[in-house]
Amino acid sequence: MARILLYYAHPGHRFSHANKAMWARAHNLSGITCVDLYAEYPRFQIDVESEQERLLNHDIIIFQCPFFWYSTPALIKEWFDLVLEHGFAYGKGGDKLAGKSMMMALTAAGTEEAYTEQGYQHYPLRTFLTPIEQTARLSKMSFLPPYVLYGSLKAVSAGEIEPHAAAYARLLTALRDDTFDTSRAQDLDVLEHTNLPIRGEG
Repeated sequence: MARILLYYAHPGHRFSHANKAMWARAHNLSGITCVDLYAEYPRFQIDVESEQERLLNHDIIIFQCPFFWYSTPALIKEWFDLVLEHGFAYGKGGDKLAGKSMMMALTAAGTEEAYTEQGYQHYPLRTFLTPIEQTARLSKMSFLPPYVLYGSLKAVSAGEIEPHAAAYARLLTALRDDTFDTSRAQDLDVLEHTNLPIRGEG
């Protein structure tokens, strides 16, 4: 079994629908360490030593958050800046995360069509994640395709919240139990609740 570390960062958690449902599902799973970054560090005073110890004790690191202004909420960026320091995650002696994996679980207000060359965002969502993907690579971690809910603001009326949250639980379970098909995942830009590469499914 893989050791999963799930970081959740949503400054407006109490107003959330999709992320709140996903977070609740994750909490009901055994064998997954769940950390609410805004609850733990409301003043952004990150305990670097504690966070680095968490990373050392897990195999797959997941960041769940809304996609804000083409990036993550500010606390995740602060976490990257402080925790993934020279000599730990990169540079001389910075190989402590080698062999681990990183994944993003994102909710995006725009539709899937918006994140195309023809759409109003002009680029695929994966393009906006290039700095995070390179952060993982520089830290010698593999970057798994992100799990995405497009059109999140209309997801309630569209009936998308429950299937997305349920599939999130299946995804986390597959990662934990090593039934996530990494070879199939490499052919996907993003993961959605309809295309999860789980062995024994589909």
